[in-house]
Amino acid sequence: MRNPTIVGTGPVDKVAVDLLRPFGEIVTAPDSSEAALLPLLSDAIALVVRGDGIANARVLEAAPHLKVIGRTGIGYNNVDVAGATARGIPVVYTPGAGSRAVAEGSLSMMLALCKNLFYWDEQLKSGNWQSRYVCKPRDMNGATLGIIGLGSIGQELAKLVCPFGMEVLAYDPYVSPSTARDLAVEIVALDDLMTESHFVSIHAPLTDETRGLINARRLNLLKDGAYLVNMARGQLVESLDLLYDALVSGKLAGVGLDVFDPEPPNVNHPIFRLQNCITSPHALGMSVGAMFAIFKSMAEDMAAVLSGMRPRFVVNPEVLS
Repeated sequence: MRNPTIVGTGPVDKVAVDLLRPFGEIVTAPDSSEAALLPLLSDAIALVVRGDGIANARVLEAAPHLKVIGRTGIGYNNVDVAGATARGIPVVYTPGAGSRAVAEGSLSMMLALCKNLFYWDEQLKSGNWQSRYVCKPRDMNGATLGIIGLGSIGQELAKLVCPFGMEVLAYDPYVSPSTARDLAVEIVALDDLMTESHFVSIHAPLTDETRGLINARRLNLLKDGAYLVNMARGQLVESLDLLYDALVSGKLAGVGLDVFDPEPPNVNHPIFRLQNCITSPHALGMSVGAMFAIFKSMAEDMAAVLSGMRPRFVVNPEVLS
């Protein structure tokens, strides 16, 4: 190895650059594709995986000196954890660092949808004052919110909606009863959550069990005119076709999507022409405060590994022993 490098699949924020620069040169791939990343890895001792960047078997093979992988966020389905573990490479991530921003994004989407914000903005700017009589905004007050996944993000959302006077249900087979009780959240079966909720917000991790969790049968359980927001992973919803059909039929009054499968999505899909489907490019968790916290947490743990110390948040802690 000539000169050790820290390679990022996307831009690395200044707080992380400052923490990692003592260990090697910071190199950023021109894009997040495997083809752009592979030529940069021969001297890499650390890899920062941003957004849709990947750390698959070919990437690991191309980085013979790799000592640590850092993931900017809580999801790590785009990292070959088994391959990293086999080589004794810790994969650090940042659980909780961006939770508040994602929860605020979910609340923003629910409010925008039920208050018809984009519709009213468009109508007023086109000079249609009379549109105020065409439809009425809906209320969150007194409605039931179903949170799928009561981890750190789901818990933040439950706290945020307290002033709205909502009944909050949650589906999470791993959350403790005491956590739910402290949040005044009722844990229910997923089908019951779908049946009872006026708003559904998805915050579950992507696993073999959760892939396609929202399917045609479960969508059909919803009350007519319900709202659904997905801030987790696109693969948790079986397909955009199902959401489109539910919006057209009126089963869903609105959908908010920050995540897709694949990313970026094919925007020629008809759902993107519907006014009651609002979208963002997997960006609502990327607030100024959240990104600072995420990069700081990740870089501190990467620096710990490179210094021979124990990181705080590691996906595969067995490699540390």
